[in-house]
Amino acid sequence: MPVSERPWSSTAPPGEFRTYVPADETLKEFTIRAVVLGALFGLLFGAVTVYVGLRAGLTVSASIPISVLSISILRAFGRSTILENNIVQTTGSAGESLAAGVMFTLPALIFLGFSSDFTFWRIFPLALLGGWLGVLFMVPIRRQLIVKEHGNLSFPEGTACADVLVAGERGGSFAGRVFWGLGLGGAYTFLMKICQAWTEQPEGRPSWFPGASFRATITTEYLGVGYIIGSRVAGILFAGGIISWFVILPAIKFYGQLAGNQPIYPSTIPIPLMTPDQIWAQYIRPMGAGAVAAAGLITLLRTIPTIVSALRAGLKDVRTESAGNASSSSRIDRDVPMRSVVIGSTVIIAMIWVLLSFFPIEGAHTAWYQNLFAAVFVVVFGFLFVTVAGRISGLLGNSSNPISGMSIATLMATCAIFFVAGWTSPKYSVLALMIGGIVCIAAAIAGATSQDLKTGYLVGATPFWQQMGLLVGVTVSTVAIGATLNLMNKGLERYIPTQIPVNMQALPAGVKVERAAFEYHGKNYVLINSLGSHEIPDGDYLYDSSSGRIELQWEQGIGGAKAAAPQARLMATVISGILNQRLPWRLVLMGVALVLAVEILGVRSLAFATGSYLPLGTTAAMFIGGLLRLLVEATTKKKDESEASPGALYSSGLIAAGGVFGLLGIVINLLQDPEISNRVPHWVSSAFGLPWRPDLFSIGPKLWPHLAAADGLPTSAQSLFSVFMFALICASLFYFARKKLD
Repeated sequence: MPVSERPWSSTAPPGEFRTYVPADETLKEFTIRAVVLGALFGLLFGAVTVYVGLRAGLTVSASIPISVLSISILRAFGRSTILENNIVQTTGSAGESLAAGVMFTLPALIFLGFSSDFTFWRIFPLALLGGWLGVLFMVPIRRQLIVKEHGNLSFPEGTACADVLVAGERGGSFAGRVFWGLGLGGAYTFLMKICQAWTEQPEGRPSWFPGASFRATITTEYLGVGYIIGSRVAGILFAGGIISWFVILPAIKFYGQLAGNQPIYPSTIPIPLMTPDQIWAQYIRPMGAGAVAAAGLITLLRTIPTIVSALRAGLKDVRTESAGNASSSSRIDRDVPMRSVVIGSTVIIAMIWVLLSFFPIEGAHTAWYQNLFAAVFVVVFGFLFVTVAGRISGLLGNSSNPISGMSIATLMATCAIFFVAGWTSPKYSVLALMIGGIVCIAAAIAGATSQDLKTGYLVGATPFWQQMGLLVGVTVSTVAIGATLNLMNKGLERYIPTQIPVNMQALPAGVKVERAAFEYHGKNYVLINSLGSHEIPDGDYLYDSSSGRIELQWEQGIGGAKAAAPQARLMATVISGILNQRLPWRLVLMGVALVLAVEILGVRSLAFATGSYLPLGTTAAMFIGGLLRLLVEATTKKKDESEASPGALYSSGLIAAGGVFGLLGIVINLLQDPEISNRVPHWVSSAFGLPWRPDLFSIGPKLWPHLAAADGLPTSAQSLFSVFMFALICASLFYFARKKLD
């Protein structure tokens, strides 16, 4: 009987389960075209995940859209096998999971005062080593989690992906829905962000409610994320935004009037003169950081029983593997040999030590024994949380994995030891971040890897080739992730004029010189960083020696309103709070108290805390996506919308479109910058009509200037036109979500 006609069920009980492709049957699997296509998807979805994650603070699984695209694309080049398509999704999904671990931690370098060292060559090796470590640490616990626990651990994303692959093998067609989302969402994003046909964030600040700001960032990626996560999670996120922007922020504005023109720490601007965005940056963000930290720890504490059982099971399986009792000649039981895992892990640990010892960040050189201590910590926490992430992913799904909580726990333990040892200078902040960053990346990879290995187990793939595909995917996607982080940090940066007198001979506490010579627009400045100072707000500044003043604030792209990077800022807050004791603790504790109140009400606080930290526009757009899903489920009488549903597939296309065309818009804006365009080869500049025609794509301001995007607060007409265009893309989502798949 042909494979495609055999009876099969992904949820069959252990005694009755049979892999879709039998162990004694060999099909094309680790082929060149599968690996190349998977690597390309890793590049694409790695970049898109970084873009969306930095802006929305959330990530969504890429396995399903990669699977449906693979089925369609490989079929166009001749008949493909289900195992080839599985290799494509395994290799490609590595980019999404790696991006999550990287963006949650490594951008904290910017907030810790090492922004000038946040370069591709700093990100690339750390991401690569953490990704490889996560894949290798998953090898010895695969049989325990995937095979022996079949029936006990559901692995929801992995099971759904297997169902999609089998449906595609049997003739099901899903890719068209993803392509529709990519096409319509791409056209919408191109017109809005590149052609500036309408404003990206309609906003209103009513005079009858001082301090409040009604806004929504109407991008396709936020709409798609909101649909996928559902109305409940999107609603909790939005509830956090409502509390921050419609309760706390107006209260600060109201009571701040009592101080008159006297600034209140941590701001250096009097509250009556502050805009809602300034109040959010100075007062709401520290509260949100405290809330996210508390919620992450609560989530981690809830999983302690799971952590203990997962660690015991993992260690038991490692002992069994080492004793040779788990060896098997079956194709579907073939893993990377344990000898290779041990040697590879040892080499990676040595490379971490070499990287920290011989290629340190400027101003953060630590002793060899301290770097060895860091490498040992990476091994201990890495294996612990890889095991935990794999098991929790099996129980609850990868989206419920408390990766940030594990990273916070790693940082708190590391920083506590550093504090006791007296290692509290800025260079130890970097060392602690390196430990937490590599562990976070490894844990993020492990959670997604376990889902991929479950998919492979269900369809009858060879684990060895999946593990090879994951290593290839990690290696390739690291390039896109590092490049995207740098692109966003550069493309979204701003230099804001300001005037702050500074005595460089006696810098205030919390202020340090980051770089003695920093050139901007042909003029030399001193780059200084403020973190936890009572006199200068947190951030990077350009000091002019001739005037004795700070003349410009260098607002990094990452950390600004368009790329808030909440998890990375949280990591910096934890490190600085423990090592330097420089935090607005009263604001942080307010956030902690808010989370405790929410937990007492019976609401899981992590989503609420994240919503309280993010800009309101982000959570409002996601809430609209969640409401659309609720409406679709109500009108189709279907309450179990899955990741392979029409709406989820179309939403995946919207997310990809927002990321791809959003990055394209950043590239075009960079090419319009004279400092950059002058360094671009002539043929590239000519292709874009730059720098001679910097307004080449500014179609909106030319054709309908009263409705198009413009600087400053949008007018009522501009906001209404933007809402109308967003309603059209929402209508397309509703239509395609209700339309059955072919």
